[in-house]
Amino acid sequence: MSLKPLGKVTTIVESAGMGISYAYEELVFLEHNGFLLEFTDNDKELLIHTNSEAEEGEIKNSIAQLKNVAAAQGMTFADGGLYTLTQADDENIRIEFF
Repeated sequence: MSLKPLGKVTTIVESAGMGISYAYEELVFLEHNGFLLEFTDNDKELLIHTNSEAEEGEIKNSIAQLKNVAAAQGMTFADGGLYTLTQADDENIRIEFF
């Protein structure tokens, strides 16, 4: 398994005016739960998954900004699918992708 370019992704996210709250394996959680990022097998491409509970109008501009900054850095942030977050227990969350 190759190392993912988390540093470059962090730079892109911060340049778009956002922050990363947590990274786990191939997932990158942003400071808000409107969407999250997923690394793919291509180190120059990530998927943007949208929270099914997010208001599309509220996150549309943020996603567009993120895609523009990524493109300027030679990366592609492509549309992924939907996901939901639920509390599994006191310390864990459950993520379901659709």
